Amino acid sequence: MNTNHIENQNRNWPKLKTFPVPAKALISGIILTMAMAMAGAMGQIIVHDIIPTFFSSSQMEHRGGKSMPEMEKPAGKAEDENRGDLFAEELTEKETEKPMFLHSEQFVWLLKWTHIHLFGINMIFIFMGTITLFLDLGIKTRTWLVALPFVGVFIDIAAMWLKIYISPVFFWLHVPGGGLFGVIFVFVIIKAMLEMWRVRNNFAE
Repeated sequence: MNTNHIENQNRNWPKLKTFPVPAKALISGIILTMAMAMAGAMGQIIVHDIIPTFFSSSQMEHRGGKSMPEMEKPAGKAEDENRGDLFAEELTEKETEKPMFLHSEQFVWLLKWTHIHLFGINMIFIFMGTITLFLDLGIKTRTWLVALPFVGVFIDIAAMWLKIYISPVFFWLHVPGGGLFGVIFVFVIIKAMLEMWRVRNNFAE
């Protein structure tokens, strides 16, 4: 009985393909705006984090056909210290300075980074989750598509804290965390756009 009731609810639930054109235009604008925001974030990660992390400074010191003078490099600075903050090495406190934990550079930076990302990324998936509710999919599928991106965000945030305070090996948690909400984000965008603009029926007029 409960199963039949759920199936009837799902059948009667409004779908994107039945939305009027103005609503589809609004949703499309939201989707495209979120897509540009995610693309910008990905570009920043690639330029600011991935490239400096996985390419040594010796490979990047040539700019405009001229090599960076050796005198510009701080004496005794290891190559690894020029890596991006995926491994968070630039946040390492100086050995001579031991501030209180709550006032340390690492802790303050992580707090700022965490709350900005939790607000920013989660707001994206609040909008995308709302759109997901109206996809032409089963209830369980839509539930997973709504919930999993938030799980990915929390994994991504946890990876930053764990790799700094436990071990750099937790850096690799960024892969399943970011991959989880990234893949679902792309799937929802494609699915929603196809349902709204490829399916034509009397409700779309």
